[in-house]
Amino acid sequence: MINNASNSKGKRETISSELPWVEKYRPLYLKDVIGNEGVVKGLKRCAAEGFSHHILLAGPPGVGKTTSIYCLAREILGEDLIKQAVLELNASDDRGIDIVRNSVKTFAKTKVNLPPGKKKIVILDEADSMTQSAQQALRRIMEIYSETTRFALACNTSEKIIEPIQSRCLIMRFGRLQEKDILKRLMEICQIESVNYNPEGLEAIIFTADGDMRQAINNLQSTYSGFEYVNAENVYKVCDQPHPGSIREIILNCSNFKVDDAMSGLSDLWKKGYSAIDIVTTFFRVIRINDEISENIRMDFIKEIGCTHMKILNGVSTFLQLSGLVARLCMIAEDNN
Repeated sequence: MINNASNSKGKRETISSELPWVEKYRPLYLKDVIGNEGVVKGLKRCAAEGFSHHILLAGPPGVGKTTSIYCLAREILGEDLIKQAVLELNASDDRGIDIVRNSVKTFAKTKVNLPPGKKKIVILDEADSMTQSAQQALRRIMEIYSETTRFALACNTSEKIIEPIQSRCLIMRFGRLQEKDILKRLMEICQIESVNYNPEGLEAIIFTADGDMRQAINNLQSTYSGFEYVNAENVYKVCDQPHPGSIREIILNCSNFKVDDAMSGLSDLWKKGYSAIDIVTTFFRVIRINDEISENIRMDFIKEIGCTHMKILNGVSTFLQLSGLVARLCMIAEDNN
């Protein structure tokens, strides 16, 4: 998602040190985007063709969807035209039909002097938050003004976009970023900003980010600003998440049928004030990468943790629910042995 450290060095030096790092190191061009190589390659081809299709980018937060759209717009229009020929709206804030009928339609009707083959661009971020009526109005505008305007939509869940819009767009799906990509970028930023860190601290940031580059960079800056040293302990204090080592110990106790020890560890986490959703989410992340438990038991554990996660999301976020999860994990391990 993020650009190379050497890119636009002169510009970087003029940016205020108070600017959030996630904005300071945002990519400017598609060649700077990290991860999702297949999608980025498709966007480069789209840029070479002059943005011949409307596009819909779908994927989890923090993987570079909106940034990639801006990079695409900058490569097609150039820095001089991007301000007058690009309209950006966050559909989660402006998601009603009035915004589509007024702002979007007015922009689509406005004449802008562009070089031959260039078109205006409308960027709709978090488009899956738009109401059904707004999407229907947008569909009509996309159809009427397709000769002069291209639409680029970014969303987390493409299924929430109505079929008529999906059929008019080239759909590209982003995945979560790999750990090596996030680590590479974090180390580059640490070098540029002279951040003191140890490897365990960066590993903790990657763990808490879970494939989200934006979250990783924000956690890095927050930890360094608060403690001036990035290690695992400081990262988990800033992120306010249960330590994966504690969760790992609970899971291992469950796999060895040590119910009392597992419940004791869970009780300690609960007394520290962690919410049920934070605990069960960390359970899932830890069990997913744990190789100390047999594959069969691990798959059954993941299934049970997922069921508990659903119950907590539905509002049953009590200590009793987590205690039941621990008890069921112990029963699963005992049955498999």
